[in-house]
Amino acid sequence: MKYLLQIFICFFCFDGLHGQSEIDKTLRKFNKNSVPYIVAEKLAVGNQFLLLDTRDKREFKVSHLAKAIWVGNRKFDTEQITSVIPNKNTPIVVYCSIGVRSEKIGEKLIKKGYKEVYNLYGGIFQWKNKNYPVYNSIGKETDRVHAYNRHWGKMLNNATKVYGHTKQKD
Repeated sequence: MKYLLQIFICFFCFDGLHGQSEIDKTLRKFNKNSVPYIVAEKLAVGNQFLLLDTRDKREFKVSHLAKAIWVGNRKFDTEQITSVIPNKNTPIVVYCSIGVRSEKIGEKLIKKGYKEVYNLYGGIFQWKNKNYPVYNSIGKETDRVHAYNRHWGKMLNNATKVYGHTKQKD
C-alpha cells in the first residue's frame, strides 16, 4: 500500500509537468534557436518590449497578451513592419501558440535589421500555463486561449481551450 501511494504521488507530479515537457520537446524538434528566447517570467516584469502576435487573426481575437499587435504569419509583410516600427533598435518580442511560427517571423525581423528580437519561449500557452493574464478582443481579461488544434492544445494546461472559428463571448 505504501508503494502504491508513492506511485500515485509520482504520477500526479509528472502529469503536471506534461504540458511543459511537450512544449520543450516540440520546440527542440521544430525550432532552430535562430531567435533568442525570452521566458514568461522575464517578459512579465519588462514593459519595454513591443509585442507582436504572429498567430492567425481568429486566435488573436480569442485572446492575446496585453498591448500586443497582431501581425499574423502567412502574409507577414516586413515592409509594413518597417513603416510601423522604423527604429531597428526597438526591443521586440514575437509570440504564437508555443513559439514555432513566431521564430519564423523573428528570423525575418532580424534579417530586416532589427537588433533586439526575442521569441517568447512556449508562446501564449506557456504564458497562460504560468498564470499570466491574457485579454480578449475588447481588452477584458479572459481565461480563454485558442488552442490551434487538439494536438497542440495538449500543451495548454491553464486555460479554457477554444478551437476553430469562434464568436467572442467574453
